[in-house]
Amino acid sequence: MPMHRLSILMAALWWGGITGLSFVAVPTLFARLGSPAVAGPVAAQLFSFQCWIGLVLGTALMLVLRRQRASLSFDRSPQAQQEFQTLVVTMALVVLAVMLAVVQEFGVARKIVTARATGGDLRLWHSLGSVLVLGQWLCAGAVLWRLAGARRSATPA
Repeated sequence: MPMHRLSILMAALWWGGITGLSFVAVPTLFARLGSPAVAGPVAAQLFSFQCWIGLVLGTALMLVLRRQRASLSFDRSPQAQQEFQTLVVTMALVVLAVMLAVVQEFGVARKIVTARATGGDLRLWHSLGSVLVLGQWLCAGAVLWRLAGARRSATPA
């Protein structure tokens, strides 16, 4: 049970971090600093930090979920098999979120910097980066939702 609580905590930190940064901190930067030329580089650093935290939390979460899955793999009870299937889908969502973070950090973020410097299609790359962040947020939220709902019957009141 402590590993299950740890997985919920990690998922909550991941989803909460994306939520706070993407929907509160970055919009506040642009509103308060007045100039996109000033706020943009700061926002880029925050998004980069968010990606790295997502990579670390996602990897750690995969290790915890893998351990939980291994403990269920030999139990043939219907409840254990259902939990096993839930964990597999949850792990797939974690992998998807981590892949989105990698594409954002090592692909799109660099294209945004290049487009800003060369006059490229900044709007396209910025929009794609926003979609990737939204995808991470949705995946992390789904992971948190699934983990918080798992093992409800086994949790003492």
